[in-house]
Amino acid sequence: MKKINMLLTVALVVCSVVKAGNPIIKDVFTADPAAMVHKGTVYLYVGHDTAHVGVSTYQMPDWLVYSSTDMVHWKSYGSCLSPSSFSWAAWAANAAQCIERDGKFYWYISVIHKNNSDSKGGVAIGVAVSDKPTGPFKDAIGKALITDEMTTDMKHAWDDLDPTVFIDDDGQAYIFWGNGSCKWAKLKKNMIELDGQIHTFKPQNFTEAPWFYKRKGLYYLVYAANFPETIEYCTAEKPEGPWKYRGLIQDASQNSTTTHPAIIDYKGKTYYFYHNGALPTGGSYRRSVCLENLYYNSDGTIKKIVQTTEGVKPLR
Repeated sequence: MKKINMLLTVALVVCSVVKAGNPIIKDVFTADPAAMVHKGTVYLYVGHDTAHVGVSTYQMPDWLVYSSTDMVHWKSYGSCLSPSSFSWAAWAANAAQCIERDGKFYWYISVIHKNNSDSKGGVAIGVAVSDKPTGPFKDAIGKALITDEMTTDMKHAWDDLDPTVFIDDDGQAYIFWGNGSCKWAKLKKNMIELDGQIHTFKPQNFTEAPWFYKRKGLYYLVYAANFPETIEYCTAEKPEGPWKYRGLIQDASQNSTTTHPAIIDYKGKTYYFYHNGALPTGGSYRRSVCLENLYYNSDGTIKKIVQTTEGVKPLR
């Protein structure tokens, strides 16, 4: 009887092997992924779509956090930050990214600013801070880091969306963001002040959602392009540019007019996060985060992403 039970247990374990499958989060609608590796764990920060079926506006009340060590099973920490965490913020938990520096975790968010003495409204960028990657987080400044009034090259009020932050090998931190044009600035070591002026430029076909990183001495700027959005990219030898357009990475997402990239290296592989509208009742305002492997050519260019329902294989 013991032997039979052991065989049954082994059979159940074999049958319970889970493939990731896309989308990777299936119980809620998620968007605008940003991922970070810390002490052997991947932390995934996402927006939260709550628009009802048939509603054609973004309803994003908060940001959610997940973690994984095998890229298949994702542990949920629930809602870890919301616009109400910032006294100056009005609504709309737009794209955000969290990174670590000197044992602190800085979560850069984009949100609608209240109409007050600091800003007349529009999208602004704030910073939350925590001692842990999953929080609790609090407003690190007590005001916005970047307001709509600080960038005037684009005349619409939502041109300060989607911050991405990177710390270079020499310790210099950079923030890139934007809609319609890409903006960038240096950050001071405290991570809550700009260090110098804001620069603007327009990568080919740029719409929004930049993701900035470095690989083998080459800087990559990956971003949402056109509309409906595809993902394209450019590269440079310096963070300041000049930037060379390198082409298309991802075609438009299934059942969603927007998409949003995030790229990390983990346990010897490179992973690419994005969102689509593929869940049942999903769509452009009810999106879902997906995950694929990303591969480079020998010259450092990025191979085109193949969007799949299978997703990635589990890591052991």
